[in-house]
Amino acid sequence: MDPQNLHNPVIRYVLIAIGWLAVVLGVIGIFLPLIPTTPFLLLAASCFAKSSTRFHDWLLNQPHLGPYIQMYLNGKGIPTRAKISILVVMWLSMTVSALLFGKYLAVRIIMFIIACGVTIYIVRLPTLTLVEKTD
Repeated sequence: MDPQNLHNPVIRYVLIAIGWLAVVLGVIGIFLPLIPTTPFLLLAASCFAKSSTRFHDWLLNQPHLGPYIQMYLNGKGIPTRAKISILVVMWLSMTVSALLFGKYLAVRIIMFIIACGVTIYIVRLPTLTLVEKTD
């Protein structure tokens, strides 16, 4: 389906708006532990694929996020280094957040459950083996 030929322009603009909101939330999720980055970026890619070729291409060609989205969408997974980085940053930020903001035990337990769930998800993703180029 060509996004430019979407019959209803209102739906097209709503999808674009949802896509941009998802991009913003995904970028915020890089820095805040309770907001998941990957699902929002995948939602943005899906919305843009159905509404705007230009925005879809822009997202997939981003130097830092684009390759990971493309590898994920193609079922190739993510590199080991990325998995380790994701998990280390997430657990550090969750620990700091729990110590600083987790006044109630229930909040700390919920944060721990979220961290465990994300860890299981990341570990179960296929691991991409990068091939080094030799000259």
